[in-house]
Amino acid sequence: MSFMQALRARWADSHSLVCVGLDPEPAKFPAAFSGDDDAVFHFCRDIVDATAPYVCSFKPQIAHFAALRAEDALERLVAHIHTAHPGIPVILDSKRGDIGSTAQHYASEAFDRYGADAVTANPYLGRDSVQPFLDRADRGVVILCRTSNAGAGDLQDLLVADRPLYQHVAAKVANEWNAHGNCMLVVGATWPEQLREIRTIVGDVPFLVPGVGAQGGDVQAVVENAKTADGTGLVVSSSRAVLYASSGSDYAQAAAQAAMALRDQINRYR
Repeated sequence: MSFMQALRARWADSHSLVCVGLDPEPAKFPAAFSGDDDAVFHFCRDIVDATAPYVCSFKPQIAHFAALRAEDALERLVAHIHTAHPGIPVILDSKRGDIGSTAQHYASEAFDRYGADAVTANPYLGRDSVQPFLDRADRGVVILCRTSNAGAGDLQDLLVADRPLYQHVAAKVANEWNAHGNCMLVVGATWPEQLREIRTIVGDVPFLVPGVGAQGGDVQAVVENAKTADGTGLVVSSSRAVLYASSGSDYAQAAAQAAMALRDQINRYR
């Protein structure tokens, strides 16, 4: 089953558009993990197992693992998700994009080493920098378009032929790069008007939407501006608000409650 097939099946089976971002920060772990040499894996595994019933995907952020020298934990975590929760796709958040020969290695890193079902990619080096990802027709390529950070407009809003650059990216991905139907776009929850504009440009191309929860994106505005006609088309990502919902012994249960609450909130507007 391809990434897009798995994602659509998961939307239906879980009745959820929620993606839990896995961004481990040991300083925020509950005290129970003090002295645990494998705390990154154990904490993330517990979060995954607790929240799995309420999500359509998981999104580990590679820098959070690499900075901790925990790449092995990331490999085992992705394997655990596939084994314990088959059918839930994993999006590796690595925002790769480089010259073609290097991009081939980045694609192998994401899909062959880590076993991810999809990967985030940066389009600003042009098509050849993401082509090795696009060529993996069974995997997803989640391309940065209008990101959630405050400085996104520094480049993404620049006018090119009387249209902001992010709109050109959206149109190019939808009309030229998506030959295998395996592309998504990253569009931040903090920009509801841009969500609506991009949805008009790209039709049913799915969005990965970061920025709800800790970054303050409005769930109602996201869903109403960006859902597709069938009430799907979105992967709404929340990380810190779920991962660190509690610092006590109930951390896993609190994460599950936070994921369930976000799922239910999203579903009210679908």
